[in-house]
Amino acid sequence: MRDELKLKISLLPDSPGVYRYKNRDGVIIYVGKAKNLKRRVNSYFNREHSVLRTNMLVRNIWDMEYTVVNTEEEALDLENSLIKEFQPHYNVLLKDDKSYPWICVTKELYPRVFVTRDALRRGAKYYGPYPHAEVAHTLLDVIRQIYPLRTCTHNVSRETIDQLKHRLCLQYHIKRCEGCCRGLVSPEQYGRYIEEIKQILNGDIAQLSDFLVSEMSRLANELRFEEAEVLKRKYRLIERVRARSVIVSPTIHNIDVVTLIRDDQSAYFNYMHMRGGSVVQALTLEYKLPAEDTPDDELMSMAENEMHRRFADTYKRERVHETLVNIIPDVAFEGMDFVIPQRGDKRRLLEISLKNVEQYKTEKYKRMEKLNPEQRTTRTLTAIQRDFHLTSLPRHMECFDNSNISGTHPVASCVVFRNAKPAKKDYRHFNINTVEGPDDFASMREVITRRYSRLVAEGAELPQLIVLDGGKGQLSSAVEALDEIGLRGKIAVVGIAKRLDEIFFPGDSVPLYIDKNSETLRVVQRMRDEAHRFAITHHRQQRAKGQTHSVLDDINGVGPATKQLMLKHFKSLKRIREASESDLAAVIGKKKAELVYNYLKANE
Repeated sequence: MRDELKLKISLLPDSPGVYRYKNRDGVIIYVGKAKNLKRRVNSYFNREHSVLRTNMLVRNIWDMEYTVVNTEEEALDLENSLIKEFQPHYNVLLKDDKSYPWICVTKELYPRVFVTRDALRRGAKYYGPYPHAEVAHTLLDVIRQIYPLRTCTHNVSRETIDQLKHRLCLQYHIKRCEGCCRGLVSPEQYGRYIEEIKQILNGDIAQLSDFLVSEMSRLANELRFEEAEVLKRKYRLIERVRARSVIVSPTIHNIDVVTLIRDDQSAYFNYMHMRGGSVVQALTLEYKLPAEDTPDDELMSMAENEMHRRFADTYKRERVHETLVNIIPDVAFEGMDFVIPQRGDKRRLLEISLKNVEQYKTEKYKRMEKLNPEQRTTRTLTAIQRDFHLTSLPRHMECFDNSNISGTHPVASCVVFRNAKPAKKDYRHFNINTVEGPDDFASMREVITRRYSRLVAEGAELPQLIVLDGGKGQLSSAVEALDEIGLRGKIAVVGIAKRLDEIFFPGDSVPLYIDKNSETLRVVQRMRDEAHRFAITHHRQQRAKGQTHSVLDDINGVGPATKQLMLKHFKSLKRIREASESDLAAVIGKKKAELVYNYLKANE
């Protein structure tokens, strides 16, 4: 396997999607779906396969592309449409040419509802496709249990009803149909059934689920557990319909989807082309920004122009008129309408495109990190320097947190990050010595004073940034402590409040709100969480020691073996207190007995 392909596979996400293998000539030779792209693609290369065809496929793989989707069902839909589009060599003998089933609602006086694999009937409404035919048939079966739909293929019209052309069938006599062929139910009433069924097929299946749950409960109460189990299986199948696919949609024909995101150096575009309701082309590109202040709408125009150049034949042959975008271009293209969808299938399709372009950007960063690990560190530190207005890269940062319960066993922690990563050997615990009661401000002042007085005395390296787990009060206490040591202005200090992740700076009452997705906030949050974890761990250890502490532990010259002898003989601390000096001497000797007796009497 080529190093480039090996790197690409190592960066695959743990998401559902479709992968496409190419040979040396760039021809797609296999299309596959995966619930977990990383795990599935790796399975091709980490062992010898028992099937000769698979081994031959692996030997011919030169490159790979993939598309991320939301669910496994969408991956199955996209795989099916791509196989039909490209007819890959290693798929052809493994796949037949059948389409996935749809549920069709005809346009008649009394519409019929049935499952079909041919979505060709004019005027009819199609729902699906359903990757699992069992789901489609179960859904239709349950709908027919609720609604008295006609199942015959007769051409029922007002003329045939007036002429009594059709006879009432068995479905009418077993009350599964209300006699549409004889006009025994009005078209208006039957139309209401159809509207409710369309609502269910659009994904609003709460009514259907409620019906199945009530039927299951009724059968279970009547001890008809086998029948209840059948309904339970149907209920689970129906619930799968909620994950409705937009990768293949009968409402979307011959349109493009183009999305744009950017960072400081580059802009990223994802292009998807829909033909016949299916995604058949996908491409993601990166452009180096001509200037940092290039507006997004201008970049989108550049992207659209590039797509027209690359796919000129597609535009000419298929007459694409509508393009879904997340940013409207600043240039009008002849014969093209640009739309930012707000809801529905088109909106979900736009979100899938955005998901893929985000994945491309993430993969690029991960590739850069693998090839040059120092690059990401520098980028992260540069972001922190920019956001906190520091004079140098914060390669050494420290974070402090306090922990106590109502002032008992007060402790503090100091965690150290070097190059934005934990340096656990440099972590420090502090037992608070000068503060009475629960006073976080005074505790913070003591810890900062002790920590940096010692570093100054030892001539040790000072951090470029101090992060405090707390708001304005803790920040003010830390600044006062640094001022007394003479380090004010030499070390930058910020506080991070717990509730909204607000960043406070000394002398500024207005907090800074950093982008929730920024690397700066992620590093600061990690430092805070690590300091909190370290402080809590030490605090629990102190409490545990306090719960097992005995007055005998405070007597100098009395060790664990002596304590064990006394407790084994006298059974309790109370009896040791009541014992005479001679009684103690008989157990632990005259010298230690004198120490124990005098200490206990002095501390009664």
